[in-house]
Amino acid sequence: MDLRLHSKTAVVTGAGRGIGLATVKALTAEGVRVLGAARTITPELTATGAFTVAADLSTAEGATHLIERALDQLGGIDLLVNNVGVNETVKPGGFGETDDADWQAVLDLVLLSAVRVTRAALPSLIERRGSVVNVSSINSRLPAAGPVAYSVAKAALTALGKSLAEEFGPQGVRVNTVSPGVVRTAVWDDPNGYAGQLAESLGTDLPGLLKSVPERFGITSGRITEPEEVAALIVFLLSDAAGNILGTEHLIDGGTVKTL
Repeated sequence: MDLRLHSKTAVVTGAGRGIGLATVKALTAEGVRVLGAARTITPELTATGAFTVAADLSTAEGATHLIERALDQLGGIDLLVNNVGVNETVKPGGFGETDDADWQAVLDLVLLSAVRVTRAALPSLIERRGSVVNVSSINSRLPAAGPVAYSVAKAALTALGKSLAEEFGPQGVRVNTVSPGVVRTAVWDDPNGYAGQLAESLGTDLPGLLKSVPERFGITSGRITEPEEVAALIVFLLSDAAGNILGTEHLIDGGTVKTL
């Protein structure tokens, strides 16, 4: 399938690893000129040949800096992937263990980063009749499955995609959402990260937790998703091949979500 992406430009946030890094690679392979943004520029991101910007997108200044650099480096923005996800701000725990600072940190990172980056990029996206994909999570549909603030922020991000598609679709800007389930990223591989903390709270170790994830989460396929699989879906939705798809949410979760 010809995705007709050659010579387009793209900004990918959270590009240093995982889904973001896989998306940068997939877009680059399609001939897209990509700028990848991350708080820390990893060697893996540098190796893709993409332009890079180090930015803290949990701040308004970081979002503004990113888009200013993107417009300078790329000359305009055709495609935007809002992929900033989880870091040390997201910890296992329920409502009673989540204070105001935790709420604000997660909302700034997960929701407001997408709001601010999209707002700054919109003039160029409208001019070029561009496309946006927001990376949400099945936690938006299964709020009991994870940290409360993260689940709420992802639900808001999914709603944001619907609102943006309705408002800017008539101006030629397509906005869609991809909601992964468990994906093989540092979130689950890092013993000092979220999964490591979750394993400790469950009284197991990280290898034991990872082995139990498909059964624990009810993953019908029996395995967790690879970042490259999510990236392939993102790239398709960004492309002209998906030209009349907008305002939609697409799950990629191995069948975890059972409801209609």
